[in-house]
Amino acid sequence: MKDIADIPAMMQDLGVAARAAAAELAFAPSEAKEAALTAAADAILARQDEIIAANAKDMDYGREKGLSPAMMDRLMLDEARIKAMAEGLRAVAGQTDPVGEVIAEWEQPTGLHIRRVRTPLGVIGVIYESRPNVTADAGALCLKAGNAVILRGGSESFHSSQAIHACLVEGLRKAGLPEAAIQLVPTRDRAAVQEMLTMVNHIDVIVPRGGKGLVGLVQREARVPVFAHLEGIVHIYIDKAADPVKTLDVVLNAKTRRTGICGAAECLLIHESLVDTVGQGVIRALIDKGVRVHADAALQGIEGTIPATDEDWGREYLDMDIAAKVVPDIDAAIAHIQNFGSHHTDCILTEDDAAAERFFQRLDSAILMRNASTQFADGGEFGMGAEIGIATGKLHARGPVGAAQLTSFKYLVEGNGTVRG
Repeated sequence: MKDIADIPAMMQDLGVAARAAAAELAFAPSEAKEAALTAAADAILARQDEIIAANAKDMDYGREKGLSPAMMDRLMLDEARIKAMAEGLRAVAGQTDPVGEVIAEWEQPTGLHIRRVRTPLGVIGVIYESRPNVTADAGALCLKAGNAVILRGGSESFHSSQAIHACLVEGLRKAGLPEAAIQLVPTRDRAAVQEMLTMVNHIDVIVPRGGKGLVGLVQREARVPVFAHLEGIVHIYIDKAADPVKTLDVVLNAKTRRTGICGAAECLLIHESLVDTVGQGVIRALIDKGVRVHADAALQGIEGTIPATDEDWGREYLDMDIAAKVVPDIDAAIAHIQNFGSHHTDCILTEDDAAAERFFQRLDSAILMRNASTQFADGGEFGMGAEIGIATGKLHARGPVGAAQLTSFKYLVEGNGTVRG
């Protein structure tokens, strides 16, 4: 690890190397990028024992820091997760290369032939917390889109990220691509993050992936443009026309499948006509599964609930907790989500097409769902192979950010001695 006094110089070195690599990647053949990712996937499986040993060090560090069980789950790697990481790399490798894709093409009356084509962004900085698999996902997606990337993983996943990064570098080497195409900041020191945020000459965009504190810091202090990945304050509204069986299945899956991911449900809004039927059944089922239900006054008669406080609305638990509130109608549900949501993912459970359409029209979350678990809020489940995050802003990228979203475009204009009158 570098001395703190060396961090500005070290980050500049990473930036210069990344910019040089990006210039080469901009025209790298699709076959080379595919070969690099396939070789990296092979390396991850071959070095599985090394990755698990590195992860054990991180798990010890996490326990010493007193991380919650949900955060420890995010940090943990086992054989199944390592296999999934390798499969994710292969999936990205097998995708169509977005670079050079013609987005639109037309002729002008002047005789000009114009094409709008995808082009790499250049150098991407990714700052993330806890989940070491982001090292593989982010590295793969940036490379697929012809970008160089500087990765700064969380202090908790320091050793795991290094082990995974070594596999990515091995893939680049075998494919004859510059090793600086995917770089990992080799220090836990937070000064490295501060440097990244101001490297306007070397980094074209920053992608923060983590909690409110990290994303807020990046948005406040970055001079480099940011793709914001805000917390997942995910709401599910149970409409008066909800199907009871679908509702039970979806809510339980959305809350309990994995509590530590950004698509996990955090707040349940229940139509007042369902309090004594579907609503009560769902809340009892959640409690039976071990979920702590922070209920408003209208639901506190249900045994096992906890009284909700003002802090429970708009809270991302990332744990076996959920807030629950009764609303008089769909418009009240929409107003609550507009007030407390994070524009990430929100869901309506209903058999009423008009209610679903109203929900979809009046909310502006990056992902809106009907009768489906919010745990599907994931690039892999959207057919993108993997994602670098769920962008909650409105400029450039929104929702799952896959390889295609990590490109810009340029106009290719052709004439035939054409001049302007």
